Amino acid sequence: QVQLVESGGGSVQPGGSLRLSCAASGSFYRIGAMRWFRQAPGKQRELVAAIAQSGNTNYADAVRGRFTISRDNADNTVTLQMNSLKPEDTAAYFCNADARLTYYTTWIAYWGQGTQVTVSS
Repeated sequence: QVQLVESGGGSVQPGGSLRLSCAASGSFYRIGAMRWFRQAPGKQRELVAAIAQSGNTNYADAVRGRFTISRDNADNTVTLQMNSLKPEDTAAYFCNADARLTYYTTWIAYWGQGTQVTVSS
């Protein structure tokens, strides 16, 4: 199985920065694409950023140019650097990763427990 553990959430004023990290651990063959989602109260969970194993990235329009996703394949970690934060970025942020448990199995999606980001003056 795969465990995803997020860290780095917190409270910040508008215009500030936060850095989220997520580490994958457990018994698996390979970690594939890694993503960050967020969910604000009363809203659906939405994709924030994604990064393939190759390093190719994709961002939601609302965060492009402000957030940067990166990964370390050796440590199976993904990081989300969030700059110029806005109140509308307030949400629970969830790490998501595709993993193959063995060479013979297909990709399965795993989720972290979430970390809260609050942007407020």
